[in-house]
Amino acid sequence: MATPDVFLQGERDLFASSSLFELNKGDTKSRGLALEKKIEYLESLNDRVSNRRARRWINDRILLELVPRLTGDEIRGLFAPPPWGDEAQPSAFSMTNVGEWDKFRNIDMDKEAGVIAALKGSSSKKKSHVDADKIAALTAWHRVDCKTRDAFRRSFLPELVDGYEENIRAFVSETVGEEVLVLRVQDPFHRLLLHGVCEFYNLVSTTETETKGTKVLKMTKIKKKKGSNNELPTITLCQFLKMAKGGFW
Repeated sequence: MATPDVFLQGERDLFASSSLFELNKGDTKSRGLALEKKIEYLESLNDRVSNRRARRWINDRILLELVPRLTGDEIRGLFAPPPWGDEAQPSAFSMTNVGEWDKFRNIDMDKEAGVIAALKGSSSKKKSHVDADKIAALTAWHRVDCKTRDAFRRSFLPELVDGYEENIRAFVSETVGEEVLVLRVQDPFHRLLLHGVCEFYNLVSTTETETKGTKVLKMTKIKKKKGSNNELPTITLCQFLKMAKGGFW
């Protein structure tokens, strides 16, 4: 019965003497094919070998064959990394203008505190402005009737609502007093959405019937409330509904 050392030496002799592993240095393709055959042969030996020490040696040989050859610079980098080996490349920080960094490092503490406070104040102003717009849009949305809000959620028609808003926003910003905006909307659902837009902008809207010959037409009259401010919210109803549908509200 062969001892582990004898068996291991036999495997080494077989590996060293086999013509299968003689690599042609001049032909890259043939070297690659020979390397693949070499690894396949080692793997087949691993399946047949029952000795643990021999299997460990074969596995080490497979790993050595799979590892690419290192260049001299790569080896030096492994065994002599900076700062013990070659000098490290200068960083971008060290290559910058020294005078500019001196201004940054030697800034007066009072000036630094003033700059930081100014930055915080500007960000808080922007945040408060955005919050005020959101609150105004939510307040306007809660003025809309519950059934009309459900109608907007079920079937939001952005082009139609946007057209209504253009007319109404122009009416609010350009008219003074008790002027009336008249829109003729015959579809009942579209007319419901129109009333919702009017409620969003805090306007009074009433629908009247108009008879022209044999035709019965619907006419919606829109006017401002007495004593109300009628300030236009920055966020339109169409934008509000799109944001709510997208989950941004």
